[in-house]
Amino acid sequence: MATLNGVPLQSWHAPREPHAWQAIDGQQQLGEPELAIATSGRKLASGLVMREPDGRVWLVSPTNAFGGYQTTFPKGRVEPGLSPQANAIREAWEESGLKARIIAWLGDVDRTTTRTRYYLAQREAGSPADMGWESQAVHLAPLAQAHALLTSPYDQKVLELLHQHLRAPS
Repeated sequence: MATLNGVPLQSWHAPREPHAWQAIDGQQQLGEPELAIATSGRKLASGLVMREPDGRVWLVSPTNAFGGYQTTFPKGRVEPGLSPQANAIREAWEESGLKARIIAWLGDVDRTTTRTRYYLAQREAGSPADMGWESQAVHLAPLAQAHALLTSPYDQKVLELLHQHLRAPS
């Protein structure tokens, strides 16, 4: 069986019922602030930066460059009944085929139509071969290369949040 950084690259069976995502393993008590709707009326969304122990990050290429993105981080609008963390884990699985474990809150980014909460996560299961229809490709990129692949100013802000987190004293 193929492994990457000691974690098997094999299919992971996600919950079939939407409500089961709320109790999904991988959520953490982080003391994060409540995700509030911006005064501009943006919708709430969540996503994550899934980082391997070797420093590389997982990225997705949305099908037909949805939303104008060639490459981006997994994210999506928060589904009713889901916490931002549960939603981020679900979005990552749907878009990349990978099961994430959240390890930190990175911050919130106001995008065109959403206020998106981002988490730092690590891969704990799954296979990019199981990516859903929302993606046409899944990439594992060194952080330096991610800067070139992520052309959206919003994703550049997420990279800034990641760098701030990585520089912060433990």
